[in-house]
Amino acid sequence: MYIDDLKFSLWADFIERDYLDNEFKKLIADGIINGATSNPAIFKNAILHSDAYIKQLQTLEDKIPKEKYEAVAIYDIQKAADILQPLYDKGDDGYVSIEVDPSLCDDAYATIEEGKRLHKAINRNNVMIKVPATQAGYEAMEALVSNGIAVNATLVFKKEQAVACAKAFQRGIEAYEKKVDTVISIFVSRVDRALDAQLQEHNIQTALTGIYNSSVIYSTIEAMQVEGCRTLFASTGVKDDTLPAHYYIEKLLAFNSINTAPVSTIEAFHKNGLHRKALPIADDVITLHMKKIKEVGIDMDEVLDKLIIEGLEAFKEAFKEILERL
Repeated sequence: MYIDDLKFSLWADFIERDYLDNEFKKLIADGIINGATSNPAIFKNAILHSDAYIKQLQTLEDKIPKEKYEAVAIYDIQKAADILQPLYDKGDDGYVSIEVDPSLCDDAYATIEEGKRLHKAINRNNVMIKVPATQAGYEAMEALVSNGIAVNATLVFKKEQAVACAKAFQRGIEAYEKKVDTVISIFVSRVDRALDAQLQEHNIQTALTGIYNSSVIYSTIEAMQVEGCRTLFASTGVKDDTLPAHYYIEKLLAFNSINTAPVSTIEAFHKNGLHRKALPIADDVITLHMKKIKEVGIDMDEVLDKLIIEGLEAFKEAFKEILERL
């Protein structure tokens, strides 16, 4: 844990081969991170812009693009898992996540089969299979957990999504009859990026809506008390230069939670962040802020639904670009 008494962890939202061999190991040795996450956009940037992959890709020229991608991604995930294994062995997280093909987000059967196949191919006990929080995704989450596979539910923007994920995890645990570690990844800063220009026009305080929305979801997850399930705050890098780099980590510090962020954001928090609990936030504070948003004609449900769709499309596009370039 990064903060033991809060059971609070920091995971690096980054995977790249040279980084795994160097900075990643130092961050773990220094007790700064105890897990890692990846997504199609992260792998796209790594594979297409790093020379570290050239040699392996040359050995895969007879493979189809998705086979090339999986060979490269599985190698990196195995490497990260092996480096994190000592943390996992002592019960200090030690997980790394890999996402299923995002184009399968509406196909439960295909997502289940791909999740099982990836988990078997990676062959590490400290790997989480990342599944988008869609209707098909909930079915897949339950099936994977019922097979003892740890799951990272991703692209969660709404309380209803989180509840559906938690219920799926609970059903999976009941079927498996043992605890299975799971996380529900709430996306934060994208909410503020979508709204803050409008809020500024109406003199409503900015850079808070994503935090307040996340606080509500966090409290909901905690209240459900699903064994082995924790909130993971994602999309916590800052895009607004007026905010400190570590803003979203500091403002979301909560008991029994994880924050996954870019390495530079984590380092900024480690150096300058306040290590005191920030969540949950009082209901009346959140209600007042959301009331102001509603009064200026903004429908939060519409905003969040749009962000879910945009998030899925962005991951699909990143995955498609990887395959086209390979």
